[in-house]
Amino acid sequence: MRNMYDVIVVGTRVAGAPLAMLLARKGYRVLAVDRASFPSDTPSTHYIHQAGLGFLKSWGLLDEVVATGVPAIRHLNFSYTDIVIKGFADTAADGIDAVYCPRRTVLDKILVEAAGNSGVEVIQGFTVSELVFEGDRVAGIRGAIGDGAEQEFRAELVIGADGSNSLVAKAVGAQEYEGSPAACFVYYSYYEGVDWGMQHRTGFGEQQFASWPTNDDLALVAVMRKRDRFREFRADPDAGVQEIVDQVDPEIGARLRDTGKRVEQFRPMLYPDNYRRASHGPGWALVGDAAYHKDPFTGWGITDAFKYAQLLADHVDEGLSGSRPMDEALAEYQRERDAQSASTYELTLSISELSLTPYYDSVFRATSLDADYTKHFFGLIAGIYSPDKYFGEQELAALYEKVDFPAAARHVSKDGVTA
Repeated sequence: MRNMYDVIVVGTRVAGAPLAMLLARKGYRVLAVDRASFPSDTPSTHYIHQAGLGFLKSWGLLDEVVATGVPAIRHLNFSYTDIVIKGFADTAADGIDAVYCPRRTVLDKILVEAAGNSGVEVIQGFTVSELVFEGDRVAGIRGAIGDGAEQEFRAELVIGADGSNSLVAKAVGAQEYEGSPAACFVYYSYYEGVDWGMQHRTGFGEQQFASWPTNDDLALVAVMRKRDRFREFRADPDAGVQEIVDQVDPEIGARLRDTGKRVEQFRPMLYPDNYRRASHGPGWALVGDAAYHKDPFTGWGITDAFKYAQLLADHVDEGLSGSRPMDEALAEYQRERDAQSASTYELTLSISELSLTPYYDSVFRATSLDADYTKHFFGLIAGIYSPDKYFGEQELAALYEKVDFPAAARHVSKDGVTA
């Protein structure tokens, strides 16, 4: 095993493994390490939007994910209190006509194996203890497998894909910016006898339940409430799940009671705050939740991990190939990531409080009254319809006129009301 690489990637889940794979496919010497051994589980929404599936397809991995038996989902059910929006996006440009929610034990193993098959040297069960510095520049990592001897590896670039509690981010002092406190907690588990399809239902009283089919004929069922109710909920989470589903949709609540059976332990999650971190510096970069995290409410974690792994790989290639100074290429990566993710980040933070602002209430309520705009909504969710068009003032003004929306409720812009 070589001790000198072009790139070392710390963390090999949905950001790190694709990044390592893409760089190896470009001919670079890549080492990827993770303290986990795969298959390995991790908290997740499981949801991959059509835009995210497009990356899997372009990497030659979508068919392998589908072959695991994860069900295709072609109808989505959203509600925000009394606003109901049902349907699906038009087929994406690359022919993807469904979404999938694979277990992370399944998805992450496929990604890690794809990295190894592409030439990445993968070390599982490896815990990084510290970064190696030469002056103020990161030059490598030190760590060990279990209780084994410490090993040192060096590279021109070390990339942290090691999650929100990133050791790499802490070691380089990556500063957070554009942050806000997390609003809610999440409890989820896996159930038999649940055949509701995909549900994303936010009810009165600032509470939500969601469910979607996953591998092994199971459904993930998740509930969400404000963080100040976490202690009371954890005293009896089974009763809490049933209560929330009953209150949001009594019919589905009855079905859960009659046929649903929880078959695994609950996964309680107090998510970290929303943030962006400075994501590059001398000899280092960050990707995935190590770089940028937002509330799981909109389920964009996996898709964004894929998207910005591809973006970072392209810019690292510029630096390693000599077509552009590495520091300049990494700075451009962060600028592009922030610009491309701005609308999703803003939307997620705006609606993850489990109550809609007057602006979003108007937009979604009017959307629910028009079949064409409903398709645009699901295109927005899928990542294949422009947020600038969906939330465009002219487009919304035309929608309000078309559905004869009450003039006093027409929040045409986020900063004002057109009455």
